[in-house]
Amino acid sequence: MSNKVPAANVKLKRAYEDPAPADGVRVLVDRLWPRGVKKEDAAIEQWAKDLAPSTDLRKWFGHDPARWDEFRKRYADELRRHPEEVGQLRDLARRGQVTLVYAARDELHNDAVVLRDFLLER
Repeated sequence: MSNKVPAANVKLKRAYEDPAPADGVRVLVDRLWPRGVKKEDAAIEQWAKDLAPSTDLRKWFGHDPARWDEFRKRYADELRRHPEEVGQLRDLARRGQVTLVYAARDELHNDAVVLRDFLLER
C-alpha cells in the first residue's frame, strides 16, 4: 500500500456550503469557529485547531494575495511542527474521503489549500 494520499480523497469546502454525504469525514481546519454557522448544521466530525495557522500568522496574512507565497512557506513550517496531528489527518485521508472545511471567502488563497497540498506531498 502506498503512503501517498490520493488527491481525490481530499476535498475543500467552505463552512457556509451545505454538508453532503460525498464529503466523507468533515474536518474544520480553522482556529476559530465560522461566524454564523451552527454546530449542529455544520456536520463537523473533527476540528483540527492545532493544524490551523497560528493567530500571528493568520493576522499577518490577512488574506492578502500579495502575501500568499510567503504565507504558504510560513504555514508549511508551522505544519512541520505538528507531525503527529498531520500524520493522523494523512492516515484518515488515505483510508477515504476527507473534506477540509474552512471559512475564508477566498477559495484560492486560504489555509485549507496549503494544508491539502501539504497532505498530498508524500
